[in-house]
Amino acid sequence: MKKYSTPLLFFLLVFIASCTGQSEEKIELKNIYPWCIVAFDSIERSPAERIQMLKDLGFSKYAYDWRNKDLDEMETELDLAKENQIEVISVWFWLNAKRDSLGKLSPANNRVLEIIKHSKLKTTLWLSFSPNFFEGKTQEESMALTLEMIKFVHAKAKEIGCKVALYNHRGWFGNPSNQVELIKMLPQCNLSMVYNFHHAHEYLDDFPQIVKEIKPYLTAVNLNGMRKKGPKILPIGEGNEEKGMINMLINSGFVGPWGVLGHVEHKDVQQILEQNIKGLHALKVNWHQNNKR
Repeated sequence: MKKYSTPLLFFLLVFIASCTGQSEEKIELKNIYPWCIVAFDSIERSPAERIQMLKDLGFSKYAYDWRNKDLDEMETELDLAKENQIEVISVWFWLNAKRDSLGKLSPANNRVLEIIKHSKLKTTLWLSFSPNFFEGKTQEESMALTLEMIKFVHAKAKEIGCKVALYNHRGWFGNPSNQVELIKMLPQCNLSMVYNFHHAHEYLDDFPQIVKEIKPYLTAVNLNGMRKKGPKILPIGEGNEEKGMINMLINSGFVGPWGVLGHVEHKDVQQILEQNIKGLHALKVNWHQNNKR
């Protein structure tokens, strides 16, 4: 059997890897967090079971979503996450005009703030507004109302040592240009943004310009398989737009963290997360490009 020198063997291995499509550029799980794993899980895991699932999958952080039924166990889950060195990077904070108004939050939102305070969690509220806040309002009226609501929520968050990030969902508040303008008008609040692919289908053609606008404020991106005109939720790697979108963000200087969705009804959320992680690796994105500049 022919023997090769160490340098020659190295170059042969590199050549073989390139021919087989292998890549050293794999995204690290420490830079990934799951999102939408509490309210979307056919198994309906308990807090202990959910934290164990995250550990088994290799995650060190996640974002906490909830429905009213989850609030009885929310503090238990936050405490278990802390005990297991799982970082809760954010908590969902949804405002609905039927229940929330300037100076008055819904009972559920008030309870969330109390739970966060009692658990001594220092995190970021992912703030979003229902479209019903803006029905029949002009651009100026929508902007004025939202500025006051954000200042109100920000003051509540500051009282418990938390920050606020604007979350694009849908409607007027889901427009990233509106969010950037709001952030610029509230420098005292030190707001940031989390950008969601699954709420961005109508903005795909404008995405290169959007990246330039949002990059200075961007602190998290939730990924999704993307095709023009949907579907809304698609496994990562099954779209034809997400790889290009990720590359644009990386080229702009954004290095993460990146969210993977469990946002599928009537499915075991662990299987959905595993499918999305597999899709991420299959994209063969140069995740560490900015580290090499």
